[in-house]
Amino acid sequence: MNFDWDDLRLFVAVARAGGLSAAARATGKSAPTLGRRMVMIERRMGRDLFRRLPRGYALTAEGEAFLAQCLEVEARVEAMTAGASAPALVKLSAGTWISHVLAQHAAELIGRERIALRFITANERLDIARREAVIGIRNSRPTEAGLAGRRVGRVRFAVYATDPGVTRWASVVGDTPSARWTRAQIGEEEVIEVTTGRLALDLALAGTARVTLPTFIGRDTPLIPLTAPIPELDHDEWLVSHHEDRFLPEVRRTIDRIHTILTRLHAQ
Repeated sequence: MNFDWDDLRLFVAVARAGGLSAAARATGKSAPTLGRRMVMIERRMGRDLFRRLPRGYALTAEGEAFLAQCLEVEARVEAMTAGASAPALVKLSAGTWISHVLAQHAAELIGRERIALRFITANERLDIARREAVIGIRNSRPTEAGLAGRRVGRVRFAVYATDPGVTRWASVVGDTPSARWTRAQIGEEEVIEVTTGRLALDLALAGTARVTLPTFIGRDTPLIPLTAPIPELDHDEWLVSHHEDRFLPEVRRTIDRIHTILTRLHAQ
């Protein structure tokens, strides 16, 4: 009877943990997913491997025999892959400015573990359910099935320049709320269009244009605010992940560290 290694690995995890909840924490799979996988394995084998008890799972005699076989396979797999493990890849999607902040704290995100971070700077929303990213920073609570979210703070925007006499605008080509708001303010003033917010900031720092920025970016520059925070651009910021991936140890640690960094950022 053919099983892939993932089936055997999950069976071993449930057998070792003696239940679904502890195995879920160890594997990153949800308890309902593990329960379904164990039923599938039993059906394929045509025998009961577990006794379902009020406080966990206990192996039957046939389950004990199957566990011994699985442990032999596990030992062979570990011997074949010894020394070949790569750092766990965590794909992180965020817009320009949050990517900028998190990149400055990359060492804090990685910590002492073997984690390979991949920053995906994208103003459009990536599909976390399809694993285009593992963690995403969004400007609204996730509503898609299978996603989990944690609020990290409130983002505000204002207009900045080197001095009030700068009337030319730096306008980002795009469909973000701040880009649309900026285009709506431009009348007869000159404008320089750019494709990234970073270029718009560079123009402002050079004294060439005024720019619409998150206040957490503007306050760390020599620019001066030309407006109060703009109410229509205020929004909550959410840390989003897949409800199963978030239990993977490297993802859980990265989520917690991002949450610490961003709540600290927005509390200033």
